[in-house]
Amino acid sequence: MTSRGTSAAPTPAELRSALGAFASGVTVVTGIDGGEAVGFTCQAFASVSLDPPLVLFCADRSGRAWPRIRSAGRFCVNVLAERQTEVCARFGSRRGRKYDGLAWDVSRWGTPALRDVLLHVHAEVDDVHAAGDHDVVIGRVLQVAPGAEDRPLVFYRGGFGLADAGHRRG
Repeated sequence: MTSRGTSAAPTPAELRSALGAFASGVTVVTGIDGGEAVGFTCQAFASVSLDPPLVLFCADRSGRAWPRIRSAGRFCVNVLAERQTEVCARFGSRRGRKYDGLAWDVSRWGTPALRDVLLHVHAEVDDVHAAGDHDVVIGRVLQVAPGAEDRPLVFYRGGFGLADAGHRRG
């Protein structure tokens, strides 16, 4: 994979490019801290256990939203639909007001639930493991709430969707 030999670890750019071959769904992890709604786009989300019900996501430790969600203790994973690339972009940006003009509700768990997503996974922080520049967050699922019937937003080789996936290289 790398031209520098078998013992050299890949650079961050090489690793990002290589792992682009793994298609992932796109989510927005949201929470409320100090009365303010916060959130961030997250591709690293997965089921961990059915009994007990656990999920995980990975969060950039230097991000602004994750420390606030951690402090709040509860979060909602909003699984985005294919048509929600603008929502993905607004929560993936460090600038701007992420919730301005966006339809959302406060869930019974006290977290922002974005409207028109495929699924809400309401959870509380169960455990956090430091892993390089990210935290691996284990969440205990409180409730799942299926939403819109639609196709998922998929990220692959640096772009959204699979329609032209054979022509993209990361």
